[in-house]
Amino acid sequence: MNNRRQTIRDFTAESNLFLRRCLFAVLLCFTLILVVLNNLYSLQVEQFEDYQIRADGNRIKVIPVAPNRGIIYDRNGTIIAENRPVFNLEVSLEQVEDLDTLLDELQQLLELTPSDIARFERNRKRQRRFHPVTLIANMDEDMMALFSAQQHRFDGVAVEASLARYYPYGSALTHVLGYVSKINARDLNLIASWGAQSNYAASKNIGKQGVERYYEERLHGKVGYAQLEVDSKGRTLRILEQTPPQPGEDLILNIDIELQLYVQSLLADKKGSVVVSDPSDGGILAMYSSPSYDPNLFVNGISQKDYSKLIEN
Repeated sequence: MNNRRQTIRDFTAESNLFLRRCLFAVLLCFTLILVVLNNLYSLQVEQFEDYQIRADGNRIKVIPVAPNRGIIYDRNGTIIAENRPVFNLEVSLEQVEDLDTLLDELQQLLELTPSDIARFERNRKRQRRFHPVTLIANMDEDMMALFSAQQHRFDGVAVEASLARYYPYGSALTHVLGYVSKINARDLNLIASWGAQSNYAASKNIGKQGVERYYEERLHGKVGYAQLEVDSKGRTLRILEQTPPQPGEDLILNIDIELQLYVQSLLADKKGSVVVSDPSDGGILAMYSSPSYDPNLFVNGISQKDYSKLIEN
């Protein structure tokens, strides 16, 4: 005889329990859906502008464009300080994956010196974001040809054309014109005191002495801007908008370059100074000091070798 007790199932209770569990699950799913919809609304509607700005910030970059420096003439309209095209090897850091390897390969290809690498590192620390850093300034034709043949190996490196200051009469006008050279920390402080940081956002050089320094604000010009569309690696896809820079003012000096060259010839191999003025109005027609030096050496940064020669002279 089987003595095991028989359990009587309460189907009503089980049905109610099942319904309660289903209701809880439905409410939980409904709550989660509401949370997701609320987050979607917040992202798509309430925070749309914020994320749109962030997306544009990753896709669009605004870079400053340097103005052309004003030309300087003598009293007869002869150019005594001008801008000439030069070709520089520039590195876009945001496009380079391994900078050390890149520099090693370029050093072997172009026979770069340790001073070239050291100058690049100094420029890199001072350079603004999205701005290419100059590795070699004023490349000659042989170096450009050598790099162009191997350019496909170097992502983010390109030969770029720009205008550089040039003094056609060299040492004859050094003590009148002065020269322009690379902006350093002292110059940055001076620019900040003028409240002109934005106007020098794309500039690499500034007047250091003479007329170039005294009339810096007039010669410099006004910076422009270009709005670029870039890809995920920072490479430019197209120009969206551009505000062209305003070139600096041209200056006409009272100096007579023919008289200046004559005075220079008189002081050849001698030490001394000569100032020639017009007695009718006191204008300076010539002003020369010997010994002198070529200001073009300073435009792209003077080498230690050339600087030592000047000091020893």
